[in-house]
Parts: sequence; C-alpha cells; structure tokens
Amino acid sequence: MRDRLLGKINYAAALEDLRDRPVNYDPAEVRPPEWRFDVHRHPIGRERPGSPEPNGAWELACALVRDYEFTPPELIRAVHHRRNPLLGRDMLLEGRFYGLRFYLGVRITDITDEVCAGERVWGWSYQSLQRHFERGKVTYTVVKHLDSGDVEFVASSHSQLAPTLGPIMRLGWLLFGRRTQLRFHRRCGQQLQRLVQATLIGDRDTPAVQAPLQIDDLVLVPTGAQPHPLERLTIRRHDPAW
Repeated sequence: MRDRLLGKINYAAALEDLRDRPVNYDPAEVRPPEWRFDVHRHPIGRERPGSPEPNGAWELACALVRDYEFTPPELIRAVHHRRNPLLGRDMLLEGRFYGLRFYLGVRITDITDEVCAGERVWGWSYQSLQRHFERGKVTYTVVKHLDSGDVEFVASSHSQLAPTLGPIMRLGWLLFGRRTQLRFHRRCGQQLQRLVQATLIGDRDTPAVQAPLQIDDLVLVPTGAQPHPLERLTIRRHDPAW
C-alpha cells in the first residue's frame, strides 16, 4: 500500500534528513536586482464588512492554507509529519514537470496573525533549505479587508537560483522555470477560491476541508492527489542543486 500510494520514495527518511539542513541563504543577501520579488493576489470571496465571519470565506481559506491544501497537485505535492507544529515544520515538496520529479526541502519559519491597516491577516512563510535549486522565501496569507469584506489570497516571495545549480538545470529553469512559477501561483489562487466557494455553497462533490492521505505519521497533501499508473516511469531527482 505504501509503494502504491507514495511511490518508491522513502519520505520518512527524506524528512528526517531535512532536520539538520539550514536555510540556504542569508537574508542580508536579499536585494534587487540579484533577487526577484513577486506579489500575487487572487480574490477568494466576500463577507460582510468587519471581523471575519464564523465558517466564512476567511476562516475556510485559512484552514486550507494552514494545511497546504491549496497547492495544485499537478505541479506540487508535499509530505510532512502530522504531529509537528506548523511553526518549524519541515516539508518535502515534490515538484512535478511532465515526466520529471524534483524533491525539495523547505521549512516553515514565520507565522503571520495580525490586524493591520484595516486588514485581518493570517498565514505563514517557508524558506528554502540547503540543496534546494532555488534560494528564497514564500509567504502565503489570507487577507480580509475589513471595510469592504473582500477576502483575498496573497503569495509574496523573494527568490533566486541557487549558485550551485548545474548548467543543464539552469538552462531548463531559464527556458521553463519562470513560466511554471507564474502558473503555480495562478493555480494556487484558483484552487483556493474553488475549494472555499464549493464549501460555502454546500457542493457535496467538491468538499474543501477533509482528511488528507495519512500513512503512519506522514501526511500527503493536497487531499485527493492520486498517483498515475505511469508514475513509476518518471525521472526523479533528489537535491537538484547538489
């Protein structure tokens, strides 16, 4: 059952290996033009003005962001330990590009929970770990504008390619990476909006918050991601920047 659902990767060992890996850059290095800065916004829903409504769009979106359920499974899947707290959690990301699979380590290093400038904001950030082919930080937040009631998903980041990346990987990123990166953020917003709206209208065929696949202490997200019969034929690359 483990092989059929999760493939040939020993995720428990891979996650254990991430524990001793540091973040792969110094925040003091982050400045333009050497680094790319992005902000992506996607509307999620609308509530009445004021504080977030119980079981409303903001709360539902926060639950999905907390559990990394908003990621498009055709591009990124993730494995983590179910019992680990959110702050400090290591995640093994499986980047999917046609017949290629890249395994990348990240760590959740910040949680945002505040009311600021008329906005109720909650979310978290992860940073890339050693051997990731990028260096940087991504922050995912759910924002409610208290005056209008609008709820949006915001992904902000700074990033650059790891200097240890080989020439073939670097060429591949130059040809396809930016396009894939933009598609990923667009699809994240679409997924989150779809799941929140399906729950609000009571669509039983598209439940948003449900139990993800768990094997022992491991959680595979997003919920409902299923391997293709040809999955075993894919080319897998661990530690692509090493």
